[in-house]
Amino acid sequence: MIHEAMFYEKLRENKVRCSLCAHRCKIAPGKRGICGVRENCEGSLFSLVYGTVSSEGVEHIEKKPLFHFYPGSFAYSVGTIGCNFRCKHCQNWTLSQVPLEEAYTASLSPQQLVQQTKMAGCQSVSFTYNEPTVWYEYTYDGAKLAKEAGLMTSYVTNGYISPEALEKIAPYLDAFSVDIKAFTEEFYRDICSAKLAPVLETTLLAKKLGIHVEVVNLIIPTHNDSSDEIRELSRWVCKNLGKDTPLHFNRFYPHYMMKDLFPTPVETLDRARSIALEEGMRFVYVGNVAGHPHENTYCPECGTLLIDRGFMEVQEYNISPEKTCPKCGEHIPIVGEYPGFSKA
Repeated sequence: MIHEAMFYEKLRENKVRCSLCAHRCKIAPGKRGICGVRENCEGSLFSLVYGTVSSEGVEHIEKKPLFHFYPGSFAYSVGTIGCNFRCKHCQNWTLSQVPLEEAYTASLSPQQLVQQTKMAGCQSVSFTYNEPTVWYEYTYDGAKLAKEAGLMTSYVTNGYISPEALEKIAPYLDAFSVDIKAFTEEFYRDICSAKLAPVLETTLLAKKLGIHVEVVNLIIPTHNDSSDEIRELSRWVCKNLGKDTPLHFNRFYPHYMMKDLFPTPVETLDRARSIALEEGMRFVYVGNVAGHPHENTYCPECGTLLIDRGFMEVQEYNISPEKTCPKCGEHIPIVGEYPGFSKA
C-alpha cells in the first residue's frame, strides 16, 4: 500500500530529502532511497510498504532478544520488505534485500495488527524480521493503536533511525533491541554500508527517552571478535547506558555473502562475556548457542539462578514479585510482570 511518507523535505527539480534515518537520502523523481521502499513520486516521498507484511507470527519475547522486558510473555511479530543497511552477513536477506516487486507479501492494517495480537493472546507487538524504521509510518500508527489497546511495543533494530523520528514514536515504543554490529567505523563501512556513530547516538537517545534498551552484538570471526573491540563496546555500554543494561553476545553462523567463514567459537563468546563483566556489566548473555548456561539470568550479587531459559523461552522464573533475588534481596531490573504470577 502506498502512503505519503513522514520526515522529508521537498527540494529543487522535484527532488526530495528523506530524514527518516541517518542516510538522509537525496532522492530524484522516480527513484527510491537506500531502503528500497521509499520512492519520490513527482516531488513527494511515499512509503511503498504501508500495511505490507512479509512475515508475521507469535514468538516468545526472548527471541527478539529481550530478556528483561516482560519475560515469559508473547510478542506478535511482524516485518515487511527492505532495509537501510546492506549487511553481508544478513540472516533475513530474502526480506531485507529482495526487491519489493519480487517479494510475497500480504496486507495487514494497523487495526488488524492490534486485533490479531489480542486474539493470539500476546502481550506486545514487535516490529522485527527486517529493519522496522523503513516502514515507519505503519509502525507509528500500529504502535499508537497498540498502546491505546493496552499492549506493549518493541523495535528490533539496527539503530539507524533519525533522532527526530525516534522522538516522535518514543511515547508509543516501549522496548528497543538494538544491534550494535561492531565497534569500528571500518566494519560498518565495509560490511554494512553504514556508519557506527549514528547507531551509538540513537541508542543513547532511546535510553534518554525512557525506552527499555537491550544491546545485541553478533560476533563474527576475524571481523569484530578482537578482545580490544569487545572491551571498547562493553565500556561504552556500561558508561552510557548503565551497568544493568542487558548485553547479548550472539553466535554467528555463515550466511548470505559470508559463507566462507566459520561459526563463532563458543570460547570467543565466553571470552566476550568475561570481558564485559570485567568492565562492570552485570547482565551479560551468550546467544545462538543451544543449552548455554549464560542464556540464563543470575543474581549479580550472590549468583542465584533467577531465570532459566531454553530454546528462547522461560523454563523457570525465580525472581520475586517485588523484582528481587529470593536469596539475597538484590533488586533485579526487570520491566513488567512475569505472566506466570497469579493476580489473585
